[in-house]
Amino acid sequence: MTVARAVEQLCPDYPLIYFGDIARTPYGSKSPETIKRYAANNIEFLQKQGAKLIVIACNSAASTALPSLLSHYDMPILDVINPAVARAAAISRNKHIGIIGTRATIKSGIYEQGISEKQPGSKVFSQACPLLVPLVEEGWLTKRETKMILRRYLHPLRRKQIDTLVLGCTHYPLLKQLIAPRIGRRVQLIDSSIEVARTLQAYLADHRRLAEKLHQPAGKNRFFVSDLTETSNRLAAHIFGRPITLERVNV
Repeated sequence: MTVARAVEQLCPDYPLIYFGDIARTPYGSKSPETIKRYAANNIEFLQKQGAKLIVIACNSAASTALPSLLSHYDMPILDVINPAVARAAAISRNKHIGIIGTRATIKSGIYEQGISEKQPGSKVFSQACPLLVPLVEEGWLTKRETKMILRRYLHPLRRKQIDTLVLGCTHYPLLKQLIAPRIGRRVQLIDSSIEVARTLQAYLADHRRLAEKLHQPAGKNRFFVSDLTETSNRLAAHIFGRPITLERVNV
């Protein structure tokens, strides 16, 4: 939802079809085969709803399934990882870059590979943070327990003297206010949701024919989820700053 919100803000005249796979999250603890199957299911659902361009708004799905999705679907597919990689490589001064993400994202090594290609000689330090997604989805954004767990996860990265930290999960922007003081005020945080929204904005500017086809200033955004809970409604309202109508569907 953080990606959807960023896209809504930067590309307001392009109707958004959002699908959140709440029933099957978190993806980060699933096997690669399962993640690939889920990601394909999700794209097929979005296609049926009329989507002409896909944004994979999940680091775990992008790090695991992107190559297979690109080879299977004949439509533009953007992901949250490559924009964050480019930004981190561009702004890091001492070439010490930290990554936090789910187990699936960290295990894939996709950030290390991408940053090394963009900025040879960089040192990338990764930390899996499997407890953060459940904490965010429970709404524990300011709880003492969340602060303690964050401190434990971030401590090894502080010791590496990183100057840039990639929030390698689209849940993590909701914890930015807790992450910043615990990693150090001088460390620049890369919000992948903002970076992919900027990339989408640039892509539409470079592909005018597609942009004209998708451009509908009076169009309405639709928000689909695979499960509907009180927590998901509360989280959606928090992220978007207004009540959001979530439509439950089976995928």
